[in-house]
Amino acid sequence: MLAPPALKVQSAGDENVFEADHPEQFALVTAGQHMAARQLRVTGTVAPDVSRSVPVISVATGRVVAINARLGDIVKKGQVLLRLQSADLSGAFSDYRKAVADEQLVATHAARAKDLCEKGAISLNDLQVAEDADAKAKVDVENTTERVRVLGGNIEHPGAIVEMRAPISGVITDQQVTNASGVAGLGAPNHFTISDLPKKWISG
Repeated sequence: MLAPPALKVQSAGDENVFEADHPEQFALVTAGQHMAARQLRVTGTVAPDVSRSVPVISVATGRVVAINARLGDIVKKGQVLLRLQSADLSGAFSDYRKAVADEQLVATHAARAKDLCEKGAISLNDLQVAEDADAKAKVDVENTTERVRVLGGNIEHPGAIVEMRAPISGVITDQQVTNASGVAGLGAPNHFTISDLPKKWISG
């Protein structure tokens, strides 16, 4: 029976210091200063910051008649990106003109009713009815004016063409529209996406 190996007592020292079985395998060099490159080469995906990306959409339906910007273009805020021929806008202008004509007629009746009431020719109730009709007609004008504005029109320049403008300055990072294509309003994909690229997301 072999005797057990002799015990060897080791003191607990620095955990960073250890003994190697074959130290000749490790070259001993002097620590020195080394200038590392400032570039980090890795694989990954660069994407725009979603908080700095704005979709360009149209509330109106219609057909694209002109595209003035393309994927990758740098655009300025307010720049016309595309023009859309819209029956929605044409109908909104028609409703607006009818509302204006009705309001003018009702306003004339209300003015006449006020004059007649002051002369005692009609009752106060008749005057109030005429003034109420005038107030409602003014509301119709306001509503139709707002609908024209929401669809992208201008009551000073009636027509069926909607000009879609860039809401911000940046780079067009996505395009989902082509010439002569149909646009389904809010149900359609974003026609363009404009991104402010100084800040980006990098994922690897």
